[in-house]
Amino acid sequence: MDTLALLLQGFEVALQPMNLFWALVGSTLGTAIGILPGIGPALTIALLLPVTVSVGPVSAFIMFAGVLYGAMYGGSTTSILINTPGEAGSMMTALEGNKMARAGRGAAALATAAIGSFVAGTIATLLLTFAAPSIAELAFYFRPADYFALTVMAFTSVAVVMGTSRVRGFISLFIGLALGVIGIDGMTGQARMTFGVAELLDGVELTVVLVSLFAIGEIIYVASRFSRQNDEMIPIKGQVWMSKEDWRRSYKPWLRGTVIGFPMGAIPGGGSEIPTMLSYTLEKKLCKKPDEFGKGAIEGVAGPEAANNAAAAGVLVPLLTLGLPTSATAAILLAAFQNFGLQPGPFLFTSNPELVWGLIASLYVGNVMLLVLNLPLVGMWVKLLLIPKPQLYAGILVFAMMGIWGVSGSVFDLAFMVGVGLLGYVMRVYDFPIAPLLIGLILGPMAEMQLRTALAAGQGNPAVLVETPMSIAFLVISFLFLFVPFLLRRLKAAA
Repeated sequence: MDTLALLLQGFEVALQPMNLFWALVGSTLGTAIGILPGIGPALTIALLLPVTVSVGPVSAFIMFAGVLYGAMYGGSTTSILINTPGEAGSMMTALEGNKMARAGRGAAALATAAIGSFVAGTIATLLLTFAAPSIAELAFYFRPADYFALTVMAFTSVAVVMGTSRVRGFISLFIGLALGVIGIDGMTGQARMTFGVAELLDGVELTVVLVSLFAIGEIIYVASRFSRQNDEMIPIKGQVWMSKEDWRRSYKPWLRGTVIGFPMGAIPGGGSEIPTMLSYTLEKKLCKKPDEFGKGAIEGVAGPEAANNAAAAGVLVPLLTLGLPTSATAAILLAAFQNFGLQPGPFLFTSNPELVWGLIASLYVGNVMLLVLNLPLVGMWVKLLLIPKPQLYAGILVFAMMGIWGVSGSVFDLAFMVGVGLLGYVMRVYDFPIAPLLIGLILGPMAEMQLRTALAAGQGNPAVLVETPMSIAFLVISFLFLFVPFLLRRLKAAA
């Protein structure tokens, strides 16, 4: 069946009243958490995991997709109005957006951000629609050695690209790998790293780790650095809609931002920070009025916002087709799939077409919802910034603990949650990236199983790991991730 026919079936699923309701809930929630600084889509989806156990997987993932896209939209609002990015991908938007707001052009900045998000989100979802089935088909030819090499590439890329240093990235990765091997070994039946604790025989509960790292660790960090002074919020003023000149200067950056963001979001370690920075730099070079940059150039809002939203759709390509998370939010979505007993990858397209195509179709629907929610109602959304932080974070903490207790009913899990939360706080203080830990925890068991399967098939000969062109290519890319930055630094020092 061709892609368009499958997409139409997906729209039948996405346009069901109950799924439309969940799409609206996700989009509204996503916009709200995007606006509230410090609360991102990763934390929100982690908190919702225990709650959505009783909701069907199709509805749950339609809601999660709304949260992911909505956070990208909402993050621009705080960047522009209070110079505080609600999301890491909105950092570049703050540079020009806040200057525009101070110059009395806040409404135009918010409009170009919202429309750019819609344009980029729609084009990127179209690319996802037609790219995903082809990549999923290619994945049918993967052997265990290829999958192992793919996970090695994921490990090296996130450890090197994310965080301030490679050492911190790899320490975070190895903590995740250590947590991933706790429990009974699937091949030998032996208990590993359980230290005689019966509750650890089934392994570490993913939901507990996710909620602890994002909710508990973040809350302790915010509380330890809490200041009672309020951020200065610039009132929305100026022309309500974009002028002809604004449209003329925005449409090309929207398209260029999409072209940069989508592939960068799809590669391991790409995230949303790198494409938004690239987009900002490109727009600065191409702008006919470069003197405006640093004073409120609309191109500096339009391009990065488009790149940010396109990257969010790009993240879903390797996740759905290969089961490969390329960001912290994608790692949590992968955990959500596993929570429902599903494994993303090529077989998901054949075994669960209703879920995959319903999810993809819901992205189109959610994009329209988000445009309607963001353009006319922005004045209402900024009122969320008036919620006092102590009450906001206390509510999140209570919600997190209730969610974990509701799923497991285990005192051990609550104690483990506190321990991992303190670890998350220490990592946050010393600038250890969280994403490598999550990816190590989630992909570690898969990497081990594929490695052992490949070695068993090759009768213990390690040469089996480099027998196929695909595995060699992935291992070479991993090697480049490790050593190219080091070589570039040496060459720069020599010059």
